[in-house]
Amino acid sequence: MAADDAAFSVGGQAVIEGVMMRAPNAWAVAVRRPGGSIEAVRHPLPRLSSRSRLARVPFIRGMLVLGESLALGFRALSWSAQKAADEDEEPLTGRQIAGSMTIALVLFAGLFILIPAAVARVAAGESTLVFNGIEGLVRLALFVGYIWAIGRSEEIRRVFQYHGAEHMAIHAFEAGEPLSVESVRRYRPEHPRCGTSFLLIVVVFSILVFSLLGRPGWVMLVVSRIVLIPVIAGLAYELLKFSGTRQSDRLGRFLAAPGLWLQRLTTGVPEPDMIEVAVTSLLSALDEDQVAEIERRGPLPEAAVAARAR
Repeated sequence: MAADDAAFSVGGQAVIEGVMMRAPNAWAVAVRRPGGSIEAVRHPLPRLSSRSRLARVPFIRGMLVLGESLALGFRALSWSAQKAADEDEEPLTGRQIAGSMTIALVLFAGLFILIPAAVARVAAGESTLVFNGIEGLVRLALFVGYIWAIGRSEEIRRVFQYHGAEHMAIHAFEAGEPLSVESVRRYRPEHPRCGTSFLLIVVVFSILVFSLLGRPGWVMLVVSRIVLIPVIAGLAYELLKFSGTRQSDRLGRFLAAPGLWLQRLTTGVPEPDMIEVAVTSLLSALDEDQVAEIERRGPLPEAAVAARAR
């Protein structure tokens, strides 16, 4: 995730065998096909703040950015699933992916809303303070444990490596360095504007916000947890944006530190061919003048230049 109103900010996400990048004026996806070639696609899309006045309002803009990020992420995932499939495999359809995401949301509600509340009701007795504390701690433990558990899968581990490639390419781009594989490999896989950091902030903020509601009944508990998520996301976005732009001072680094630690579970050191895919996606998302500036920095991977979508 990147701040939408920064002139040259970029962000993105890992997808199946590839990377999606979001630049100020477009978004792009690049994937490694089963045969070894790279394929990329580009979609023009002006930054949200230029399309909506509400996207310039603090706290509200976080909700809007989250909604757009989820929509773009779904489209990128659908496209990558089709392109990354072997020729003898039946590619996943948009309906199948939508169904899987719906099931995932239902499981998310059960895992991160119902289970923490149920454990807290059993363990807290009559104390509202203890109830909120246990509920928050169980939710945080489940969140971290879930990330660790899915990372044991070979398929997800590759996604995490592409996640690292995405961050490393953005690091090199923002530092004004060449986007050669050798240059990008010098950077760390973690990034302070990552969606993982955003989710961690949401979980922590939810502990604070939900504690203000006391100990409601089951219906109000579930409804309040779901309804307030966009509000908490707006708050989390502002903190993430602040810490991401203040990495040169102690406060910014302090606020970003927990998210960077957690990213050690959600990012991996990518292979050189994964970096080529990330650079391809980034070049595809940027405008021509920005690409020309990058070309002046130094050599680019030949595969990325050849596969770049315009």
